[in-house]
Amino acid sequence: MGFLSDSLSRIKPSATIAATQKARDLKAAGVDVIGLGAGEPDFDTPDNIKEAAIAAIRRGETKYTAVDGIPELKAAIAAKFKRENGLDYKPAQCFVAPGGKPIIYNAMMATLNPGDEVIIPAPYWVSYPDIVLLAGGTPVFAEAGMATGFKLQPEALEKAITPKTKWLIFNSPSNPTGAAYTWDELKKLTDVLVKHPHVWVLTDDMYEHLTYDGFKFATPAQVEPKLYDRTLTMNGVSKAYSMTGWRIGYCAGPIELIKAMTTIQSQSTSNPTSISQWAAVEALNGPQDFIAERAQSFKERRDLVVSMLNQATGMKCPTPEGAFYVYPSCEGCLGKTTPKGKLIETDKDFAEALLEEEGVAVVHGEAFGLAPFFRISYATSTENLVKACERIQRFCASLR
Repeated sequence: MGFLSDSLSRIKPSATIAATQKARDLKAAGVDVIGLGAGEPDFDTPDNIKEAAIAAIRRGETKYTAVDGIPELKAAIAAKFKRENGLDYKPAQCFVAPGGKPIIYNAMMATLNPGDEVIIPAPYWVSYPDIVLLAGGTPVFAEAGMATGFKLQPEALEKAITPKTKWLIFNSPSNPTGAAYTWDELKKLTDVLVKHPHVWVLTDDMYEHLTYDGFKFATPAQVEPKLYDRTLTMNGVSKAYSMTGWRIGYCAGPIELIKAMTTIQSQSTSNPTSISQWAAVEALNGPQDFIAERAQSFKERRDLVVSMLNQATGMKCPTPEGAFYVYPSCEGCLGKTTPKGKLIETDKDFAEALLEEEGVAVVHGEAFGLAPFFRISYATSTENLVKACERIQRFCASLR
């Protein structure tokens, strides 16, 4: 009998964190590496949010809080959902966790039993299936490939639903593809879900404010009110407010589910950091104008990266509607050999060779459940993006 638990064998380390750490290690060793793996805005947290945190420290807001968040933040969350999404949640229906990932973990741990199935559109954020597996559930993947703009189609959703289905985890705009669903596209999916009242929806709206070209964001419970009583609407301050390290995610949903998640959190992390919660109050209640300015910068970077990647030999890079990722196909590079003699058979081979030979760190598509692709985060400087894309072009041209 081994010392480590069997549950550990069901999961693997986060591929995105691994790629980011490898790039950090190489940089520390003096290697010229451009890291495009991290899903983290390069903008700083706005000053008003920092000042709110400092003021909270000076007021002595440094004690334990309620497990599921301070009343002021839960009120701000309820106001945000009403103001921006047309969703009516009472503060008691709102929940705060130390990041978005613990929200998904708490929800799955609170609801899944062995044999329960969770539908996950592929490609997916790397943590979704592993969290389901940790909670004892079974991930069921519904492919959403490049031919459909990386968007789940209603027919594929219908096919994936069984009597054992408990949840659909839904992410728009998407990590890793940046694909975002219009109101009409969402309505076709919610029409399917209405027919299956045993299926709940966890909607990950973390990139809500990062959409481009006039795209109008909508969330499932907003599009179809009939789903309100079986939807957990999740968001956070990490991406739009450049607060990744502050570790605050939030959600709202049916009160029984929120109570169950609070029980799980009470025996795991307990409350989110008190100071970060006060910073998040200011983030949600304070000025919002900087979000559009930063989104415009991201759009310009997106356009640059898409253009340069589509000029690379063997590359096809769709233009995403949101987030700060592109998910290009490297299929045209497979079967070729690098100048150093490495055969590129998979997208993982491509990513490893690109890092070794050109010093560009990306995350291979197999980690997100759809190959042969790779993910680039363009949440870095234009200078870095130009250099990185030039290196990718050079690398692709060198393959034989």
